[in-house]
Amino acid sequence: MPSKRYKQKATIFMVSAIVILIACIYLNFNPIMIFTEFHYVRDLLGEMFMPNYQILYENTSTGISILQTLSMAFLGTLYGGLIAFVLAFLAATNTMPYKAVRIITQVFVSMLRVIPALVVVLVFVIAVGPGSFSGVLTLVIVTIGSFAKLFTEIIENVESGPGEAIFSVGASRLQMIRYSIIPQIMPSFIANLLYAFDVNMRAAIGLGIFGGGGIGFQLQMAKSVLHYKDVTALITIIIILVILVEKLSDYLRKRILGEGKLG
Repeated sequence: MPSKRYKQKATIFMVSAIVILIACIYLNFNPIMIFTEFHYVRDLLGEMFMPNYQILYENTSTGISILQTLSMAFLGTLYGGLIAFVLAFLAATNTMPYKAVRIITQVFVSMLRVIPALVVVLVFVIAVGPGSFSGVLTLVIVTIGSFAKLFTEIIENVESGPGEAIFSVGASRLQMIRYSIIPQIMPSFIANLLYAFDVNMRAAIGLGIFGGGGIGFQLQMAKSVLHYKDVTALITIIIILVILVEKLSDYLRKRILGEGKLG
């Protein structure tokens, strides 16, 4: 007699298999076509190689697009991080004594967190037009939603001893924040901003495809006119750019966190 647990596992497996099968049928997804229609992939790869790296020096807009993407990620991280930093103090229990302000701030941040970035960029593209400005505004909103809650948790988890000592000698709440909480959270705040820059760099490329400007928009334009060798070159540039930003961000984060621990 099979055990009850074995029956439960078998039931879960069968239900999962049925759900997957229904989803494949509904979406007309046939994995076998990956092999039977592979010649289309082979033909596309043939059109994509060799990459046309001449666009780096023949087309000045490529270099401008790279700078736009870097600038979008930087400004989106800077403004979004600073706003998230302020909102975190308004939402933290140990820095904001008024419960109503904390709840309103927490609800506002939660609303920003649940809005997909693609929805935000489409709204800004309609509102201010396509380009890097709409991309920066989108990254600001995404950064606030992603990091305001994280900064709030960091503030709430600081050591309470220094703050209580400052309070005991008659310091105000603002002085407690200035001389007790901010020195404790600053290394983590800067390190998380560097991580946000890394994330926003990748996001800026994707947003460009939907009208946010930068090298992502350049990639979309090359694809739309079927210049596949240019597409391959741009993809290579994007990969190198993302790797360099990631390595730089990791290096700086380790240095900052290391110095913060030593301090």
